[in-house]
Amino acid sequence: MTDLATGPVFTDDYWADPFGVLGGVREQAPVREVDLPEGGTTWLVTRYADARSVMADPRFVKDFRNTLPPEQRAHVPGIPSPGGEMMLLNDPPVHTRLRKLVVKAFTVRRVAALRPRIETMASSLLAMMPSDAPVDLVAGYAVPLPTAVICELLGVPVEDQDAFGEWSRILIDDSGEAASHQANASLAAYLSELVERKRATPDEALISALIEVSEEGEQLSTTEIVAMAMLLLIAGHETTATLITTAVEAMLRDPDLRDRLAAADSDGLRAAIEEFLRWGSPIAQAPLRFAAEDVDFDGVVVPRGAMVMVSLAAANHDPARFDAPDELEPVRDTTGHLAFGHGLHFCLGASLARLEAEVALRTLLDRYPGIARASALPVVRRRSVLVNAWQRLPVLLDPEQAVETAPAVTSPA
Repeated sequence: MTDLATGPVFTDDYWADPFGVLGGVREQAPVREVDLPEGGTTWLVTRYADARSVMADPRFVKDFRNTLPPEQRAHVPGIPSPGGEMMLLNDPPVHTRLRKLVVKAFTVRRVAALRPRIETMASSLLAMMPSDAPVDLVAGYAVPLPTAVICELLGVPVEDQDAFGEWSRILIDDSGEAASHQANASLAAYLSELVERKRATPDEALISALIEVSEEGEQLSTTEIVAMAMLLLIAGHETTATLITTAVEAMLRDPDLRDRLAAADSDGLRAAIEEFLRWGSPIAQAPLRFAAEDVDFDGVVVPRGAMVMVSLAAANHDPARFDAPDELEPVRDTTGHLAFGHGLHFCLGASLARLEAEVALRTLLDRYPGIARASALPVVRRRSVLVNAWQRLPVLLDPEQAVETAPAVTSPA
């Protein structure tokens, strides 16, 4: 393996074993500059204490203009709209204003009310998948379920949901600048038109609620609503799809774990989901920050203006924080895991992701408690720095039925 103190990090070794590679970086050079696959460099932070500190430290900003002297900021363009209006890419007071308005519409009550629909969607997706032949759980269940949920939450018509999922995949994966630019433009244009339709004909979905919210005379502009919808779509379904797949993949490797979770009560399943979040870390590396001044990490100085990427995956596997962190222990105390981030930018959709994962796993295990790995299709990990996800996960939903329906094997004449 490459020298992880100075050599490249995001190589084939990383895609084969991301936690092993990140663990090597954490041990050899816990704060270091690394090359990104799409070009450029960033400082990678891998220890738990450092990661938590960076996410709460106002010296690390989201808007790179805030690294500049005040007299220069007004003359430097920011990120083009609508990306520039995303909460994730802004600092206080802009972030404070946006989040205060959005939480008025994206409420715990609104999320909880989705449970019956998520249960119906999950059951429908499983009913459409053959139970006696190998199927790809990612394409058939783990991705379409949260995609359908977030689209319904936003008020996106069913016929447009496949396009939404494809735009999100392109934006998350290392798909190339041209493809990413086109996907971003297509998604923004679609959402802008959808917002205007909701202005003319409001409904009960989230986009209409975002249009209606106000606070002391403040309202969200069309561009801000589009940016929020983009963020919810991409972050909302990617995290959950990866969480579901990670949990199922772990159960396929450990039938005893599968059997325990199939028999678990709601509290037991929820506890296991927290461990899947820590152990699997669906968001491998948190989106970029920038150092607004020189910051010293035990003698390693991250210079002012440098990009900084927090490795949530490395932090969640730091033995200084969690005992035997590479072991999956569904009953461990996962308090303080960083799967949803920390500080001002803690994931707004955490409660929705947890609910979707709970319903998805419960529905799957109730219907197919003997789900097993299928060998007919390869297991493939996605080549994304941001998400720690599987591209395909072949399974047999009902292995006994598959054996019963398999053609008899005859000896050659």
